[in-house]
Amino acid sequence: MTVLAAQLAPQRSTQYADLVGKLARPEVQLSPLGALLSALEPVTLGGQPYLRLEMPAPPTPDQLAELGRLATLHALFELQPECDGTPGPWLRPLETGFVPAFPPDLLAARRYRGKTNELLAQCMVNIARAASRFAQQPWADLRLFDPLAGGGTLLFAGLLMGAEVAGVEQEVQDVRSTVTFLRQFAQEARIACRVQEEKLRRLGHRWTLTLGKAPPRRCILAHGDTAQAAALIAGFRPHLLVADLPYGIQHQGPLVDLLTRGLPVWTGMLPPGGALAMAWDATRFDRAQMTGLAESVAPLTVLAQPPYNQLAHRVDRVIKQRDILVARRL
Repeated sequence: MTVLAAQLAPQRSTQYADLVGKLARPEVQLSPLGALLSALEPVTLGGQPYLRLEMPAPPTPDQLAELGRLATLHALFELQPECDGTPGPWLRPLETGFVPAFPPDLLAARRYRGKTNELLAQCMVNIARAASRFAQQPWADLRLFDPLAGGGTLLFAGLLMGAEVAGVEQEVQDVRSTVTFLRQFAQEARIACRVQEEKLRRLGHRWTLTLGKAPPRRCILAHGDTAQAAALIAGFRPHLLVADLPYGIQHQGPLVDLLTRGLPVWTGMLPPGGALAMAWDATRFDRAQMTGLAESVAPLTVLAQPPYNQLAHRVDRVIKQRDILVARRL
């Protein structure tokens, strides 16, 4: 038996104090290594929070790389009971071998109001892949779509994994500033970047950025109505859909209207077995309501079994519970 200790990622903002503690265990369970674990439990070592993972054999390089992709884990160790006759526990550092497709600063460097938490963004991207029938495919073969792209954080998380990404946003200045940020980031990091701008008649604008060389990755950013997403990003067929619903919606009416208009379009872009992960403020609109709405307007099966129903966490005193709905297209 091999025992691993995974140190939980530090959370720099007190606003999301329990995010990692709530999501670490489900994210590991949903990883390709999850099915192999005989035990998974939180422990404290040296005053720091860890997850203790038991598995029947040492992890392979591919399994270590998958653990390295997880947002909620900071460092990985083999947990040893003794070392040279000295009782432990002792931690032997393990190299995961995971190399992001782009510099990790891409996810953290840009700051803007309403930004999706970086750890949440990366976690949601991983969960969507795990829920889909494409879970065993390399990230480089996958395409990810955010229908409410804002400043692009969820798209950046997909790019780090190696996926091609596309997003739609109704605020043109948000789209333009994201294009500018990506172009400047690529220039400073000496990453090849080509930008093509198109005016879409009666729809909006679309920018296609081609980043890197081996292989190049597309990032499509479109300005327009998200209910017209299929036309705005025509030619891009996503496997995964991720979205962080706007928390400025204080009443059920606008939220229901947004999803009634948008979900059938967004889901229609997914192939059968494609998956979505969607975060929302569940303080006033609970999981049962969101599940009923999603399944009534789109051909979706909401995944309600553990750990998919264990993703709720507190944000602050206003958003007392944020939850993540995970569903698969029929």
